[in-house]
Amino acid sequence: MSEIVKTEAVVLNKIDYGDTSIIVSLFTKEFGRLSAILKGGRSPKSKAGTTLDPPNFLRVILYNKSTRDVQLISGAEIIEHYPVVKSDLDRLKFAFAIIELVKKLTPEHEANERLFRGLIRILNLLDSSDEQPQIIFGRFFVFLLEVLGYELSLGNCGSCGSMIQSGSSCAYNFSTGPICENCRQSHLESFYLNSELFEYLFCLKHGKIIKNVNILTAEKSILFLEKYLKFHVPDFKGIQSLQIYK
Repeated sequence: MSEIVKTEAVVLNKIDYGDTSIIVSLFTKEFGRLSAILKGGRSPKSKAGTTLDPPNFLRVILYNKSTRDVQLISGAEIIEHYPVVKSDLDRLKFAFAIIELVKKLTPEHEANERLFRGLIRILNLLDSSDEQPQIIFGRFFVFLLEVLGYELSLGNCGSCGSMIQSGSSCAYNFSTGPICENCRQSHLESFYLNSELFEYLFCLKHGKIIKNVNILTAEKSILFLEKYLKFHVPDFKGIQSLQIYK
């Protein structure tokens, strides 16, 4: 028997189904990621159908049944639709990259309120902050790794234990973490972090203000984080949204 539930949700993906219906992937506050259908959602008379665009933040009513793979949407209203993001191609690209990561890396039907709050916060920042969108995306990426149990280590050398100082460069081994210059020659290197890249990642991890960053450093940080995630999650093949919107 179905249970009528209300929940907040972010639209991760939307596809047309049949002649008039819509199927969406939602990341919800109470139920985690789930699929849901709005029957007749493409009809001109459907009020809810116009709200189900990614990355909208919604309040939805569902007929929820635990034995059913696709839940039924009864109604939906917009809490936030991020107009600034949708009017800026660069911000939109990173918004889609954010929701793509959530869709690919979260299990179905597993609530994660901390991740949900972080997702809403980062979408709000993309829509309202003057900070460069690639920096905002980097902050979310590092946060997501920590939430999922793959926290990025940027403290001590994984070999000798010495502190990697601010302004230093180092090697990075995806299994053991940073490797200081003194130990570098005797360890496998997955990625090299020059001093600027290391400092930038450190600021992302610790929520520090980043006033100016070389665009190449920001792009290289995303490449590093993608490779780091691929190492820990072999099924992850990279962020398609960043390639599509190049």
